[in-house]
Amino acid sequence: MKVVIGMPAFNEGEKIQEIINKIKIISDEIIVCNDGSTDSTGSIAQKMGAIVINHEKNLGYGAAINSIFSKAREMEADILVTFDADGQHKSNDIKSVIQPIIDRKADIVIGSRFLENELDMPKYRKFGIKTITSLTNISSEIKLTDSQSGFRAYNKKTLSEIHPIEKGMGISTEILIKANKKKLRIKEVPIKVSYQGNTSTHNPISHGISVILSTTKFISIERPLTFYGIPGLIFLIIGLIFVGWTIQYFTEFGVFQPVLALLAIGLTLFGLMCVLTSIILFSLIHVIREQKD
Repeated sequence: MKVVIGMPAFNEGEKIQEIINKIKIISDEIIVCNDGSTDSTGSIAQKMGAIVINHEKNLGYGAAINSIFSKAREMEADILVTFDADGQHKSNDIKSVIQPIIDRKADIVIGSRFLENELDMPKYRKFGIKTITSLTNISSEIKLTDSQSGFRAYNKKTLSEIHPIEKGMGISTEILIKANKKKLRIKEVPIKVSYQGNTSTHNPISHGISVILSTTKFISIERPLTFYGIPGLIFLIIGLIFVGWTIQYFTEFGVFQPVLALLAIGLTLFGLMCVLTSIILFSLIHVIREQKD
C-alpha cells in the first residue's frame, strides 16, 4: 500500500530537515509544498529527497493542500497523510492515523488533539477550535472533536472524489462538508501535539474568520432553504406584524407613525428577498447538479 506524506510548508527551514528525517521512517514518498517561503525550506526539502512543489508566492494553507492533493493523485497514492511542518505533530502517530484506512474502516481519519488528551493549549485557541468544530458539526451533521486538525489521512477514494477549492484555512471545513455529502466515512483517532516554542504560523483571528466565512459559504450553497429561507420567513412574519401594528395605530389614533411604517416595509421586503433567494438558489443548484449527473 503506497503511503504518501504531504506537508504544506511556509518558512520552515529551521525544522524541515528534522521532520523529514523522522517521517522517512514511515514512508519515503514525501511531498513538500513550499508555499512561497523566503528561506531555505524548498532547497532543504529537495536535498532530503522530498518531492517539492514550489509556489512562487504565499498562496495560503488551502492552496498548499490543493497542490498536495493533486500531486498525490498523480502519484496514485493509496493513502495521503497531511502533516504539519511546524513541529507540532509527532511522526509516531502516523501509524495510528493511517490504520483505520488500512483496516478499511474509514475513508478519512483525523488526528484529534482532544481525544484522550489534556492539552496545554492557550484557552483562546482551544475555545476557537471547539467553536469552529461545533459550527462544522452543525453544518455537516457529523460529530467531531477536532475539525481543524491538519494531521489527517485520506484514502484513494477520497482523493478522487474530493476537489477542494478554498485557498485559506477554511479548506479543513470544506473537505469535511464535501466528504459528509458524499457519504465518506470519517473517523478520529487521538494524537499528541507539542506547543513548545513558536510552532504555529497562523494568526488565530484571521484563521477563525477564514473558517467561519468558508463554513457559512458552504452552508448557504448546500442548504439554501435553511440558510436563507428560515431567517427570511422569520423576518417576513415580524415585518407583517409591524404592518398590522402600523395600520392599527393609524386606525385608533389617526396618526401615521413613520418609524413603524419603515420597520414594517424594511422587514417585510428583507424577509421576502431572503425567501425568494432561497428558492432561486435551491432551484439553480438542483438544475446544475442534474446536468452534472
